[in-house]
Amino acid sequence: MKTELIVATYNSPHALTLCLTSVARQTVLPDSICIADDGSGPETGAAIDAFAAAHPALRFRHVWHEDKGFEKAAILNKAIATSEADFLIFIDGDVLIHPTFIARHLALAERGRFSTGSLIRLDREATASVTPAMVADGTVFDRGWLRSNRAIDRLGTWLKTMPFPTGVQALLDRATPVQRALCGANASLFREDALKVNGFDETIKYGGGDKEFGIRLENAGVRGRHLRYTAPLVHLDHPRGYADPERIRQHKAAIRAIRTDGRSWTPDGIEKRGAPA
Repeated sequence: MKTELIVATYNSPHALTLCLTSVARQTVLPDSICIADDGSGPETGAAIDAFAAAHPALRFRHVWHEDKGFEKAAILNKAIATSEADFLIFIDGDVLIHPTFIARHLALAERGRFSTGSLIRLDREATASVTPAMVADGTVFDRGWLRSNRAIDRLGTWLKTMPFPTGVQALLDRATPVQRALCGANASLFREDALKVNGFDETIKYGGGDKEFGIRLENAGVRGRHLRYTAPLVHLDHPRGYADPERIRQHKAAIRAIRTDGRSWTPDGIEKRGAPA
């Protein structure tokens, strides 16, 4: 089974370098890493080239399109369409993944299922303090560091730091009644299942495109599994100037409609056509 890690990014070369530093520390590496680039400038390409040169064991490909605003769904679809892998793992370029993150997603790889997890969020001050060395030596996943930097605010967040053996953490995953809404910064599935629903809906910009994708997967019989406590990642803070409240409202209405009518195929996905007969 060939695996690919798809990393979505846009004009954040420093955060992307931190993210890739966490990828290089994985106990199990993907066969390839696809940088799904939503129109970044040359600084991002230079950061990718520099990281690839310093880590020859990692295989990279850089999928890019022209910057036309927030078009994350379109670049993710391009990454899916051009991938040669059987199994895809999705993260954002502003997250730091725990060393066992990929191994956990692969351990649960199953056709007809998708896995999705949650985040431990850093605030702006903590984010500004993170260095590649802190990612490489695991400081950013240390419970003491996270607590002192205000990232552990409740029991559920503490449990995301994996304080117990994997078997216990997996039991907590199964025992916690949480909605299995797909989180695009922490998700995995077989490529054939993504193609079954025609990928992401490109008409949905910021405000729920990943959740909408997950609902259509469920409608197609691809059942979700939530890895709340066994596939942790740390999310770096960043501004969200692209957020449009009216568009978010429209997207939420569209998501409610899809949940109700049971549609699984989007005509505005990887292929621009109606559902196959």
